[in-house]
Amino acid sequence: MTKPLILVTNDDGVHAPGLQALHDAVATLGEAVVVAPERDNSAVSHSITMNRPLRVVRLDEHIYTLDGTPTDCVTIALNKILDRRPALIVSGINPGANLGDDISYSGTVSAAIEGTMYDIPSLAFSLEGSQPFNFEVAAGVAWKLASMALAFKLPPGSLLNINVPPLAADKIHGIRFTCQGRRVYKDAIQETFDPGGRKHYWIGGGTVHWSGGSNTDEQAVRQGYISVTPIQLDVTNHSGLDYLEQRWKM
Repeated sequence: MTKPLILVTNDDGVHAPGLQALHDAVATLGEAVVVAPERDNSAVSHSITMNRPLRVVRLDEHIYTLDGTPTDCVTIALNKILDRRPALIVSGINPGANLGDDISYSGTVSAAIEGTMYDIPSLAFSLEGSQPFNFEVAAGVAWKLASMALAFKLPPGSLLNINVPPLAADKIHGIRFTCQGRRVYKDAIQETFDPGGRKHYWIGGGTVHWSGGSNTDEQAVRQGYISVTPIQLDVTNHSGLDYLEQRWKM
């Protein structure tokens, strides 16, 4: 019987330890093939390279790297590298959470979005915390959820965004199926000056304020749970559509 083919990718680059941990976890479930960026592509969102050609380099029998974005990696893998359609796409493990509005910026999540656009079950994995990251527990979570994704269907038109708290396995309370939270940064734009006295701006840092009600991804991880959020491709605000049809009469 043919083993299921699993495409493994990320946004941190082909040599990232989180990618290696994810590959090793899912390799026990099928034939795992890595197609990942040659360098860090964090926060590139769902960008695709159209202004230059892309180069693929084969590093090992089942490991390829590409001088492009996570989205590039998925689309080139599906159309030019893999010899058959994968049963599953997994992205990560990202060092740092992808919660709330991070989803809009995340290359990790965007790789899974691209897979979902091809109607392939896709999972994005991230590990909350700070350096040094220990991916062992998150890899175990990835194995479990990848197993379930292979055995059961995902919600139609959806991917799963999975965030793991930085805890030992016996300290994690379980899994919660969550909603996307909302995040606002205060004082996130820093002013700096170069040696010539010219002003520059650095985006990052600041104080985070969360909202979004109960059962959010951020709340679950903060309380020691694994957060599993179904993200859909259809971003239409259907209640907003009803509002416009009823109120904005032309």
